[in-house]
Parts: sequence; structure tokens; C-alpha cells
Amino acid sequence: MIRRLIAPLLFGFAGAAILIWLGVWQLHRLEWKEGVLAEIDARIGAAPVALPAAPSEAADKYLPVVAQGRLTGEEVFVLTSVKLRGPGHRLIAVFETGGRRVLADLGFRRMDEGEAPLPRGSARIVGNLHWPDEVDGFTPPPEGDLFFARDVAAMAAALSTEPVLIVAREVTPPVAGVSPMPVDSSGIPNDHREYAITWFSLAALWLGMTALLVWRIRRRTA
Repeated sequence: MIRRLIAPLLFGFAGAAILIWLGVWQLHRLEWKEGVLAEIDARIGAAPVALPAAPSEAADKYLPVVAQGRLTGEEVFVLTSVKLRGPGHRLIAVFETGGRRVLADLGFRRMDEGEAPLPRGSARIVGNLHWPDEVDGFTPPPEGDLFFARDVAAMAAALSTEPVLIVAREVTPPVAGVSPMPVDSSGIPNDHREYAITWFSLAALWLGMTALLVWRIRRRTA
């Protein structure tokens, strides 16, 4: 009988060991990801600096900036929704500062406030540079001034600006009916804890099935 149990036991323990190792690896990934998110949060919340002359996604993503300039009244709208507030748009406006034209994400405006006057005039914006990764193969193309995701290059082309987006966390004077939606790390996926739980659960199930198989072999032999 012992010979008949050797193969199932080896197979069961080897499989469980692999699954447990995968769970432990995900815990290490979780620790790494939490460190990355902490660094991003620290960068987002740092003291703002002047807008760089030639910002790039690789070097300046999440960089806090402050800029004084003028909203021109040119805008596009990005369809979105906010929990407990309903559907609406992000207002992506042209912001002239230091002789340059850049994009400013002023924040969220409810759909039923869509006829409010477009913001224009002098403004001071404090926010973060961002290049959102929101476009995929299922994103519909823009319809006039309505976009379905924040595509910095496409929005810049539509409004004749640099491909630079400042996501505002503070606009002075405030834009009536618009709530800033600042950059934060909440949208960055961190599912490693769930993956670890899945692997450990599979390991427990694997061991349970191994125990059941051993019990059936012993019962049949008896």
C-alpha cells in the first residue's frame, strides 16, 4: 500500500509547494508595489515647481507644478463619471503661460451643468504633470470636442497646444461648477494581495484533494 501512496503524495506535496511559492512571491511583489506607490504619493505631494521648459513623461510624470497664465476659453470634454455625483465631463482647457500653450485638466463638471460658461481669463494653477494611460483598442474616437479618454497627444493636436497636461488640484480663481480631480495613486492597480490569497487558497485545495485521494487509495486497499 505504501508504494501506491508514494506517487500521489509526491505529486500533491510538489504541487502545493509550487502554489505556496507563488503566493509568497506575490507577497514580495505586494511589498515592492506598496513601496512604489509610496514614492509616487510622495512625488505627487511634493512642493510645486515652475513648469519645465521641455517636460517629458519619463522624467516628469506626476511632477508638481505651479503656473500663472490665462485660460483662453478653448476646451475639449472627456466623458466620465464620479461616484455619488453621476455622469459628467472632465474639462480640458487651453492654458497660456509664459508664451506657451499647454493643456489643463480643470476637473469634473456634472452633465446637467454642461451649459455653464466656459472658463476664461487670468488663472493660477497648481497641479501635477500627467500622461494618463486611458486609451485602448475599445476606446471610441473623439466626436468633435468630446473625448472618451484622456489622450494627451490627440487633445493637444485638437487644441494646438504642447502635449503637456497639468491636472489641477487648485485653480485660482476657482472655476464655477467644476471640482478639481487631482492626480493620486488610487488608479494604479495593486492586486498582489488578492493574487497571493488565490495561490494560497489553491494550495490548500490541492492539499485537500491530495488527502482525499490518499484516503480513497487506503480505503480501496483495505
